[in-house]
Amino acid sequence: MSENHPDGFLKHPREAIAYRDPAARIGDYKEVYQETWEEKRLAAQGARCMDCGVPTCMGGCPIGNIIPEWNDLVSRNQWLEALERLHATNNFPEFTGYTCPAPCEPACTLAYNDSPVAIKSIERAIVDRGWDEGWIVPEPPARRTGRKVAVVGSGPAGLAAAQQLNRAGHEVTVFERDDEIGGLMTYGIPDFKFAKFRVARRVDQLSREGVAFRTNVEVGRTMPLQTLRDEFDAVCLAIGAQQPRDVPMPGRDMGGIVFAMDYLVKENRRQAGKEISDPVSAKGRNVVVLGGGDTGADCVATAHRQGAKQVVQISINTKAPPERNSGNPWPEWPLISGRPTPRKRAARRNSASIPSPFSTPTAMAM
Repeated sequence: MSENHPDGFLKHPREAIAYRDPAARIGDYKEVYQETWEEKRLAAQGARCMDCGVPTCMGGCPIGNIIPEWNDLVSRNQWLEALERLHATNNFPEFTGYTCPAPCEPACTLAYNDSPVAIKSIERAIVDRGWDEGWIVPEPPARRTGRKVAVVGSGPAGLAAAQQLNRAGHEVTVFERDDEIGGLMTYGIPDFKFAKFRVARRVDQLSREGVAFRTNVEVGRTMPLQTLRDEFDAVCLAIGAQQPRDVPMPGRDMGGIVFAMDYLVKENRRQAGKEISDPVSAKGRNVVVLGGGDTGADCVATAHRQGAKQVVQISINTKAPPERNSGNPWPEWPLISGRPTPRKRAARRNSASIPSPFSTPTAMAM
């Protein structure tokens, strides 16, 4: 263990990578996060990890990242080893490090009565340094198996499957219905949350490893699924959910109502300099966003950047209490809201700022 262990959580307060000033970032589409961070401070954050016998943070992580191990490696300033450990369970740590709501943090044992380890910041710092140092390079297979695999969908799941299958020696072709590779990471998540060059360099890495890409192919419409079955030894379906959740109620057929993903995709295409049919802008308008989750928040932020006159967000959920109730114990996701008073613990103060991943946005009206 590093010199900061085993009592690092007593010596160092939580310090996550900061956000840019809202007054500045509202005027552009650059990422909302601070561009620089200090390795020394991130090492101290890694030292806060208690290396629990039962790492509840891993239980909170949907992909089972081995969080305590790369926390400890960062605390020792062993960044390359931390990157290797992170890549062992996560093909694209920047995808999660920048956009994941980080359920690992409220699951952290420290969150029981203190501020959790800044896990998301450490993850982001590891992969950012990996790119800066040139440690992330193509890893083509030493030999080929002669087998061919088709992957339908080029979002994070499709790209990860393609990379793993290709590194196993199979010849992999990824089919994407849009004109760019990346799925949700390219056309769903706004630029201010995730810069698109981060997708492009991963696509370049996969291309150099031998993965082939075909865009503007919608399997089942422009290409029969049977064609893939005939031409490939296996087919991996990694398609996203394209059907939005509608609101069947009086007035639904009126103008000025758009689905959240349609709105975000159009703006992402506009930011990329792409041609857009039937553009949607919130400039000078009063906007209502139905849905209190991450996608709803993306719509709110996009509307503000487009120059909306007013933006109101509405959630179907009842207002959560300011503190955990007995039916919502740690390490469950903290269903709390509001601005805590100074008497409340730091863990609750931190958790309250993390948006819930369980609210599904439906539409926005302008």
